[in-house]
Amino acid sequence: MWKLIFLRLLKAVPVLFVIATITFFMLRLTPGGPFDREKPIKDPEIKKQLEAHYGLDKSLSSQYFDFLGKLVVGDLGPSFKHSNRQVNEVIIKAFPVSAELGLWSIMVALALGLTAGMMASVKPNSILDYTPMTLAMLGICVPTFVMGPILILIFSLKLEWFNASGWDQWSDRVLPALTLGGVYAAYIARLTRGGMLEVMSQDYIRTARAKGAGELRVLLKHALRGGLMPVVAFLGPAVAGLISGSFVVETIFQIPGLGRHFVEAAFNRDYTMVMGTVLFFAALIILLNLLVDVLQIWLNPRLRNT
Repeated sequence: MWKLIFLRLLKAVPVLFVIATITFFMLRLTPGGPFDREKPIKDPEIKKQLEAHYGLDKSLSSQYFDFLGKLVVGDLGPSFKHSNRQVNEVIIKAFPVSAELGLWSIMVALALGLTAGMMASVKPNSILDYTPMTLAMLGICVPTFVMGPILILIFSLKLEWFNASGWDQWSDRVLPALTLGGVYAAYIARLTRGGMLEVMSQDYIRTARAKGAGELRVLLKHALRGGLMPVVAFLGPAVAGLISGSFVVETIFQIPGLGRHFVEAAFNRDYTMVMGTVLFFAALIILLNLLVDVLQIWLNPRLRNT
C-alpha cells in the first residue's frame, strides 16, 4: 500500500510540471495583459514601472524560469488584482469556503444517489425503478448553470425560503449544494443501481437468502459493499467535477470561494492567481484520486495485486 502511495506521488511531479508549463505559456500567449482589462493605463511610463515591479518586462524564458524557481519553494507570487496580497494568502483564505461547498455537495450527491439507486435495484423494471431513474436522467441533462437560476427563481424569488446569494447563514448552503450535488447524485444513482443489480445475482446473495436473511439485511450487509464499487471508482472524477463545477456555482450564488477568484482572475488576466489556482486544484485532484484508489483496495483486497 505504501509503495503504491509513494509511486503515485512520484508520478504526480512530472504531471504537475507539465500542467504548470502549459498553463504558463497559454496565459502569456493570450492577447491582452493584467493592466489592459479594467481602466487601461494610458501613461506608458507608469505601465512600464508596473511591469518591472511584477517582472513582466523580462523575456518570456526569464519569466518562466523565475516562476519555476519560486514554485519549487512554494511561492506562487503576488496577485495582480488583489494588491499587496500573495496568491498563497488568497488560496488559504478562500479554499475553506470551496471545500465546505464541495463537502455539502458530495453529501447531497451520495444521500440522494445511493438512496435512489438502492430503491431502483430492489425491484427492477417496476415503478420503484423507473421513477428514480427518470429523475436521474433529468438531473444528468440539466447543467448547473441552468439548475442554479431555476432554484433561485423558485425558492428565493417566489417562495422566499432562501437567500439568492451569500454565504453567511446555514441556509445559504442549501441551494448551492443542491445545484452542485444534484447532477452527481444522478450519476451515482445509476451506478448504484447497476452495481447492486450485478451483486444481487451472485451466488453468495442466494445463499444468504437461503439461510433466512431478510431482504434489508441482504441488501445492507451482503450486497452493499460490493455494489458500491462502481460508485467508489466514480468518486475521484466526481470530486474533480465538483471542484471545477464550483467555479460556476460560486459565481451564480456570489460565494467567496476559490472558484470565484479563479473566474475573476481569468477575466482580469491575473497570471499568478490563475497559475496558483490551477496548480492547487491539480494537486488536490491527484491526492483525491489517490485516496479513492486506496479506498477501492480496502473494499476489494484483490486489487492489491493489479
